[in-house]
Amino acid sequence: MLTTLDEVAGVVTDAARGRPTTVIGIAGSPGSGKSTIAEQLAALVPTATVLPMDGFHLPQARLVELGRRDRMGAPDTFHVDGFLAVLRALQGDGPVVAPGFDRTIEEPVPGAITIPPAPRVVLVEGNYLLLDRGGWEHAAPLLDLALFVSVPRDIRLARLIARHERYGKAPDDARDWALGPDERNAVLIEPTAARADHVVALG
Repeated sequence: MLTTLDEVAGVVTDAARGRPTTVIGIAGSPGSGKSTIAEQLAALVPTATVLPMDGFHLPQARLVELGRRDRMGAPDTFHVDGFLAVLRALQGDGPVVAPGFDRTIEEPVPGAITIPPAPRVVLVEGNYLLLDRGGWEHAAPLLDLALFVSVPRDIRLARLIARHERYGKAPDDARDWALGPDERNAVLIEPTAARADHVVALG
């Protein structure tokens, strides 16, 4: 278990040594702090770029068509094939373009991220990197190192509720979403920690 950011940075740096491209997976449940850790690592690890899985959310209109809008964030509400295509493109040496995500409108933003040419470290952060179904099982083999971020449930829920409120949900709606769709997703995600190379618990 890794308990400090310096330890995490050391493991990532070791994994990247001698490789033109190193793809690091940072998995965890909603509210675990994946995005924060990825951004902090990007500031510590030379040539690192963050690639959030959130950019591969299906657009809102498509989710409505599919009847999945009320559980946005579930495994089948992402463009899995598009995500895998970007991970495979990273096996080359050239730049790779990927979508970002705008939380204020909860929509993917095409072409928002450009991952520079090798040498590079790509910090891929997302919920389902280690899931073994629904097409996600093809993601883990494309990672050079897999980390799983673990935090106590009460802290995770408090972060989620605060985040939902920050992006416009009323307090009751924020709590309902955190305890509903988010928590159902966490039930799927937490067991995937067993597939990680390291568990990260920064406290």
